[in-house]
Amino acid sequence: MAGNNPKIQVIVAAHKLYPMPTDKMYLPVHVGAAISDLSDNEADELGFTKDNTGDNISDKNAQYCELTGLYWAWKNVKADYLGLVHYRRYFTRYRFVAKGKDLEEVLSEKVLTMRQARILAEHYKVIVPEKRRYYIETLYSHYAHTHYAEHLDKAREVISRKYPAYLDSFDEVMTHTYGYMFNMMLMERHLVNRYCKWLFDILGELEGRIVSPENDPYQGRYLGRIAEIIFNVWLDHQVRTGAIGEDEIKELPCVFTEKVNWVKKGSAFLRAKFLKKKYDTSF
Repeated sequence: MAGNNPKIQVIVAAHKLYPMPTDKMYLPVHVGAAISDLSDNEADELGFTKDNTGDNISDKNAQYCELTGLYWAWKNVKADYLGLVHYRRYFTRYRFVAKGKDLEEVLSEKVLTMRQARILAEHYKVIVPEKRRYYIETLYSHYAHTHYAEHLDKAREVISRKYPAYLDSFDEVMTHTYGYMFNMMLMERHLVNRYCKWLFDILGELEGRIVSPENDPYQGRYLGRIAEIIFNVWLDHQVRTGAIGEDEIKELPCVFTEKVNWVKKGSAFLRAKFLKKKYDTSF
């Protein structure tokens, strides 16, 4: 642990102008700044830190998604705890956030604050979003239906070759009907270092082993999606080996600042499962 007042920095991955929390724990980062469609003036007007400064992989954002922001923070930000959230999705201490609340109110009153995070840091090494549960699908089968099973199969090949000690965790996690998603986390710095070194080594290997479908930018984000799944593999292995205790992991609810069209989302899942129609958009 890092004392009573650890420095905690949570980057907010964003690619466009959007209201941001005012709490000093949050650092808005323009991810994919190197390949952004915004003009230089428009990008500057965002007022966000750009992920194409210092040591970075900003130009790979089309495949890595928000992970170009995580990489940038790992290489360039000094903090005792380091985390990643999204401009529309945050950790919260509240079980329920009333629908229809003003966005500015949610961002100022409902998202996790520095004070709350420091209290949690006294007891936990890792903060993750509450498990997303699929019930009738495993992580593997859900991914295979909505994306491409080949992605996970090739990830297993790379892990088998470079990190064989993680294979038991990989095979176990693929059978789970739940997982920590969104590439969201807040962890002690030394754990972030350990995770990122492992993660970006694996994803770097996968860059040349997977060919994304032509003219499908949504499915082209495969490295970011693989990372969502294998974060669970990494964390499972840390628990198995005693590097992190189960009681040192804290699950928190998430607040999503925009409405989710559950009918559209559910329909897309059914088409993917039964008609082999892959996802082509976010929900």
